[in-house]
Amino acid sequence: MMLKINPLLMTDGYKTSHRLMYPKATNLVYSNYTCRSIKYMPENCKDIVVFGTQYVFQYIHELFEENFFKQDKESVCQEAKEYLSAYLGTDYEVSHFRDLHDLGYLPISVKALEEGTIVKAGIPLFTIKNTHTEFFWVTNFLETLISTLIWKPVHSASLAYGFKQILNKYAEETGVDPSFIPFQGHDFSFRGMQSPEAAISSGLGFLTSFSGTDTLPVLQAAKHFYNSENVGFSVPASEHSVMCSHGKEGEIDTLKYLMNQYPTGILSVVSDTWDLWKLITEYLPQLKEEILSRDGKLVIRPDSGDPVDIICGTQIFEDADHYNDYELIRESILSSEEKGVIELLWDVFGGTINDKGYKVLDPHIGLIYGDSITPERAIQIAERLKAKGFANQVVYGVGSYSLGYATRDSQGGAVKSTYVEVNCEPRPIFKDPITDDGTKKSSKGLLKVNENLELEDNVSWEEEQTGMLLPLYVDGTFSRRTTLEQIRTKIYGK
Repeated sequence: MMLKINPLLMTDGYKTSHRLMYPKATNLVYSNYTCRSIKYMPENCKDIVVFGTQYVFQYIHELFEENFFKQDKESVCQEAKEYLSAYLGTDYEVSHFRDLHDLGYLPISVKALEEGTIVKAGIPLFTIKNTHTEFFWVTNFLETLISTLIWKPVHSASLAYGFKQILNKYAEETGVDPSFIPFQGHDFSFRGMQSPEAAISSGLGFLTSFSGTDTLPVLQAAKHFYNSENVGFSVPASEHSVMCSHGKEGEIDTLKYLMNQYPTGILSVVSDTWDLWKLITEYLPQLKEEILSRDGKLVIRPDSGDPVDIICGTQIFEDADHYNDYELIRESILSSEEKGVIELLWDVFGGTINDKGYKVLDPHIGLIYGDSITPERAIQIAERLKAKGFANQVVYGVGSYSLGYATRDSQGGAVKSTYVEVNCEPRPIFKDPITDDGTKKSSKGLLKVNENLELEDNVSWEEEQTGMLLPLYVDGTFSRRTTLEQIRTKIYGK
């Protein structure tokens, strides 16, 4: 049975002390979430994709609804009292929790940029404030929960956007069919993520740019949080245990068996269980006619070694002209390792020369690489293939190294207060640590993001009501909702 967490305990421990630390008669706390720095993001992934606010606040809404407001008031508040009294070594007073339960909903107002908006560092993605004066403490009580939920989908959406810009560039340069690009990035990260929830929130972010995923629970999550269906897809694919179970000596028969099991459509076969080069240069030629007559595509999947060298070969050419200089004699001077998988598949199956002058494999054969792919490596692969005269026709499996090897600091995401009211008197506030390099300096006062997606801080309440931060969630109710399809359209305009 899954642990049912009391949402009154879903915060940092020190948050439970802050209600009594604010100035007496504090009636309003106004905060925002901003990605403050992108210095730890890959070079081609510096743009920030606004994504996940609907997911985050629906998650928080449902958590409080199911585990707090729908629970017996005395039981749920007493549970929090017992934990916090022992934790803090005091008789913790919970009347404010009881008052919140009596209210029956979260008294907050959230204004957010539309999901799919592209911003630079330093621009608030959303603001949050309390709507009832006595619940001023709720705003930043939720900070920890908000922060832990939002940074991952924002990071993954931003990374996916960066990946797609790379693939778009090389598709244009080497003549790749644009309809292939949404499936050219594939999410393989589930098993390496910190938790199933991390895999889901990250996987949703990845789906803002791509349609390929093996993170299966995102399909249900997309329906639940974004009312979106048919946004993620995959194909039948083998793993090493499948190949091993048939035996090393009969690997060619295993390939035949798998094609018989899946006689049509795309079939992906892990191909380096033993000898990748033997499979390509000995087994595939023997199966050539079966593969070419098959109603579908057989996709070869190596997943060990240096992906750039495995795909492109270790023989490096400056450009396609240099490659062509070798073409007449390369059969006798280049090994399998020097040629790489794409060239070896071309040797066996051939293909066509597209309008851009680049080689495209026969549509019955393809390649996916699903290990250690980063934006930098995707560029290296595309450049090396281009230099050899091949279109960028690889499917890139993006795993937990790229999607999971990240923290909140990857984009400097933080919830910070910039405005409070004490006895209804405004107090614009900010932080600017003298020991910091400026990254942690916050904006000040009430905030507005104008039509140019620039921040204007310390504005009036009248100005705060204008701009691109739009009401999203107020007093337990969503005032607007979006879908993954609409987010994709927002990002890419189609």
